[in-house]
Amino acid sequence: MKILSPRQFSRRDFCQLLLVASALPLTGYAQDRRPNINIRSLLLNKTVNGVPNDRLPLLIYQQAVPKGTNNTDAYLTDLFSRNGWPVQWRYQIFTFTHYHSNTHELLGVSSGNATVQLGGETGPTATLQKGDVILIPAGVGHKQLSASADFEVLGAYPQGLSPDLYHDDIHKLPEARRNISQVAIPVTDPVTGSQGGFKQLWQQT
Repeated sequence: MKILSPRQFSRRDFCQLLLVASALPLTGYAQDRRPNINIRSLLLNKTVNGVPNDRLPLLIYQQAVPKGTNNTDAYLTDLFSRNGWPVQWRYQIFTFTHYHSNTHELLGVSSGNATVQLGGETGPTATLQKGDVILIPAGVGHKQLSASADFEVLGAYPQGLSPDLYHDDIHKLPEARRNISQVAIPVTDPVTGSQGGFKQLWQQT
């Protein structure tokens, strides 16, 4: 191989070097590339029994984890943390209808799959799979109907907030609605960051 000194390195040599470099695979970029996430929006804005629900749509980020990711838990934990939604717990979803009045809730599926009911006892159902993320606005009811043995979610909330817990109780509606009206829109989307996600979809409501 011929080694060129700085004085021997011509413009032609420089152009040839650029041509070779452009043909090399960008492995770092490929590993850091975000998946093409499909976000499903579900509006649950009507009160159902003792569940107030909310004007903001519930969002399901389908397959938010890139294919080939070795550790889904670690990926989601890092993603949520970088976007200001630190993980507070790991478990399954309660099997009774409940909601949170003081914060929006983020659930990332780290393993398994489950069927959940959204919006109260007469609400629609959805299937969650490994790699899915669901953003539940304050006041929106949810419960787990069935799940695989290995089903687990990561529960996360905006920085500095911890969730309260309300059951399907009509007598608690006035109190819960007051709390919900005070819940702010977070600064960043837990999955897409400063753009996209609820930054776009919640502004449309």
